[in-house]
Amino acid sequence: MISLNDKQLRSRVKLFGALLGETLKSQAGEKVYAAVETLRKGYISLRQEDSPRLRQRLNRFIANLDAETLTHVVRAFSTYFSLANIAEEAQQYRSRRRAMRTGGPLWTGSFDEALRDFKARDVSAEQLQSLLNRLAYMPVFTAHPTEAKRRTVMEGLRRIFLLSERLDDPRIGKEEQRDIREQLRTEILILWKTDEVRAQRPQVRDEIKNGLFYFRESLFQAVPATYRNMDKGVRRIYGADSGVTVPSFLRFGSWIGGDRDGNPFVTPETTVMAVRLHQREILREYVERITHLSHVLTHSHLLCTPSEAFRASLERDEVSFTDEAFADKPHRFISEPYRRKLYIMRHRLMQNLRTVDARLNGSEVEGATAGYHSESGFLHDLYLIRDSLIAHGDAIIADGDLKDLIRLVETFGFFLVHLDVRQESTRHTEAVSELLAQQPEPVDYKSLDEAQRIALLSELIGHNPLPVDRSTLSESARETLEVFKVMARMRKEVSPKAFGNYVISMTHAASHVLEVMLLAQQAGLVGRRGDEWFCDIRVSPLFETIIDLEHIEPVMTTLLDSSTYTALLRASGNQQEVMLGYSDSCKDGGILASSWNLYQAQKKIAALAASRGIGLRLFHGRGGTIGRGGGPTHEAILAQPAGTVHGEIKFTEQGEVLSYKYSNAETAVFELTMGVSGLLKASRGLIAPPAQDNPEHIAIMQQLADSGEEAYRELTDRTPGFLNYFYEATPVNEIGMLNIGSRPSHRKKGDLSKGSVRAIAWVFGWAQSRHTIPAWYGIGSALAKWCGDDARRMEQLQTMYREWPFFRALLSNTQMSLFKADMGIAAQYAGLYANREVADKVYNMIAAEHGRTVTNVLQVAQLKELLEETPGLLLSLSRRNPYLDPLNHIQIMLLRRYRDTSQGEEARNIWLEPLLRSINAIAAGMRNTG
Repeated sequence: MISLNDKQLRSRVKLFGALLGETLKSQAGEKVYAAVETLRKGYISLRQEDSPRLRQRLNRFIANLDAETLTHVVRAFSTYFSLANIAEEAQQYRSRRRAMRTGGPLWTGSFDEALRDFKARDVSAEQLQSLLNRLAYMPVFTAHPTEAKRRTVMEGLRRIFLLSERLDDPRIGKEEQRDIREQLRTEILILWKTDEVRAQRPQVRDEIKNGLFYFRESLFQAVPATYRNMDKGVRRIYGADSGVTVPSFLRFGSWIGGDRDGNPFVTPETTVMAVRLHQREILREYVERITHLSHVLTHSHLLCTPSEAFRASLERDEVSFTDEAFADKPHRFISEPYRRKLYIMRHRLMQNLRTVDARLNGSEVEGATAGYHSESGFLHDLYLIRDSLIAHGDAIIADGDLKDLIRLVETFGFFLVHLDVRQESTRHTEAVSELLAQQPEPVDYKSLDEAQRIALLSELIGHNPLPVDRSTLSESARETLEVFKVMARMRKEVSPKAFGNYVISMTHAASHVLEVMLLAQQAGLVGRRGDEWFCDIRVSPLFETIIDLEHIEPVMTTLLDSSTYTALLRASGNQQEVMLGYSDSCKDGGILASSWNLYQAQKKIAALAASRGIGLRLFHGRGGTIGRGGGPTHEAILAQPAGTVHGEIKFTEQGEVLSYKYSNAETAVFELTMGVSGLLKASRGLIAPPAQDNPEHIAIMQQLADSGEEAYRELTDRTPGFLNYFYEATPVNEIGMLNIGSRPSHRKKGDLSKGSVRAIAWVFGWAQSRHTIPAWYGIGSALAKWCGDDARRMEQLQTMYREWPFFRALLSNTQMSLFKADMGIAAQYAGLYANREVADKVYNMIAAEHGRTVTNVLQVAQLKELLEETPGLLLSLSRRNPYLDPLNHIQIMLLRRYRDTSQGEEARNIWLEPLLRSINAIAAGMRNTG
């Protein structure tokens, strides 16, 4: 990553801060401004030198603020963090542009650096082409909100980002600079006057539209730009005559509107709506771009001769569509063949758009026949125009806006994203049980053992669908069956590619996969046509807990031993996708056990698939934080086990990660590039034998994982009162009151166990209270236990850190969470727990492990301070701490007051609004909290 130019960045942050200060004075008043300044300066001073007297004075100052002033103070710090985020993002973009202008090798993770590395390793053009042909990079957007900004706020921040970019243009004069500053002042005022907290909990439709924001505002520009950058890199490094062509390898997925696991608001109707909204969004983009192209490709037939194939296509179109497309002007563009063709194409797209609009409104367009039947027809027309332009010497024109549109259609089709459907395994078991119980010869499915279930399911899948009396089924079973019917219907209505995979969460047995196949057969997605199998659904078993990860090999072996399942797999492309759950495994057994079991699971399933000649794609269920599998994408991909990445990778993009990566096209290009270049490097095993892990490193890591899990379980599973500490010493209950997502914070209402609380709420709560334990707890104990006082063993760990990408990424990522933790502030949150004896015990265990982990990680990495290897990140987080400190102290005081049951409900509720806003503000300051 390019280092930050701190002087320039500080100048921009100072400008934003000054403009925000002026807004505070004029809009909230001098009292609020003075309060913000008192807290800001006071906590900056405390970070420089601790002073018990000053700390006490600041606590008294906070305690004396009324609810309205506190609300404004919290909003001021939250807005500051949003502006600081923009300043950092813009500065990073400027640094990358500056590096590109110099003409030399670019940053690690750029296409330039990756391709130079390939060239240096003697990767031939032919090998590179074979690797590119296998490439598929698939981010999957999810509605797991931990900092879910309202769309209006995201739009405002985008405008500020663009104005900030204009301010850096060296060509503008002083007067224009003053104008831009005034516009920034206006936008910051608008931001201040816009409520960043939703008045109501978002519905799933709102979450779908939030996801679409990133495509409309960023990705429709970023995707073709990413392809262009790779094209340039290939030409620069391998030569224009190398023959290497870059295929369209980006694919996007979504869970928003398809993920029904524990979310009662995602119904079959919701899934239909999601797919149609996706189609509408991409059709609107195509109409706009086709309209633009019709003003660009203004060739006259007197000055060029289009290809015969193009002319024939235009003639057919004129027979079919002239009356509708040119009703008032039948001879329009008669001498401009490309414009005439594009106008007809636009007319057809508009018909597609009118149809989907009508369906979203619950009606149909009568006699709608002019639209494209599929994305392939639209893409074929674009190819015809491209090939015709090339045929008469206009390749340079074909390589412009037309090529960008072709890239978009190859990437997004008429479906925009592949919508994954997710449901928990027991829902399928229940539905199958009910289905079999109502047959003429009823079967007590639940009484069968695993082998009997597999035999029965395999037999039933190969026959005709079972008769179903829906009236006798439970509402849950009816809905489960309806989901599969919706999938079959929407594949026909929108695109066969409208859906990605059907993800089964909590997969514990092979029968869980076959149950889904039987239910899919009921909807016509699976079965036989004569002697041939067909399979229009792909299933991804999700392994989430430590035990599930340990059992992945026997479960998948049993599944792949089923001749029925392998026949279906071959019919759907002979590729098995397996999803790995980072969040729940980490919550279950701690970061070390989770990371290591995930690593081992990948190796086991890759070997199993390879031995059977089956393609494998791993789907990584990553979150924003380290405790949920987060971290820099480039490094994360390179840290995967050698030989397990086969040109394809799929991973979830959750919560605040979406806004940080994809709100601005400039940043989205960088993030996509970093991920794709990591995928290229990690997939070298396709063209050369991959390096094998050091057996000694594996043995050491296994011992570390065992010790880390033991330490983590000692705290979370065997320390009396620990869960009560979690619920009282963090704002997790109050997080559940925020209107940031449609999904409940617990899997089962009223169940407050560790297994029931969702991983997002688990990580979010610990982050807000500055414990951050999911990301590091157990690492210090494991390292200390393995090393003891043996200097030779420490040297072995240091060698592992230098040589093994997996171990290096693990400890590097850990440093960020250790830095974000603050045991002094955590101690204040611990004071919220009424049982002082238990609170002290739990807190002391956490604080001791934090100190142990910092000491050992620094020793292994041979560093003097945390984040020393990433100075830009160190500066960013250090700059935020003095602004986070007052928010944490405000939140602690507000939690005390809101939870004080000796006060009446009305008196307590006065403090609720600033309390909920403090959660949002701390999330914005810490950046990745869930």
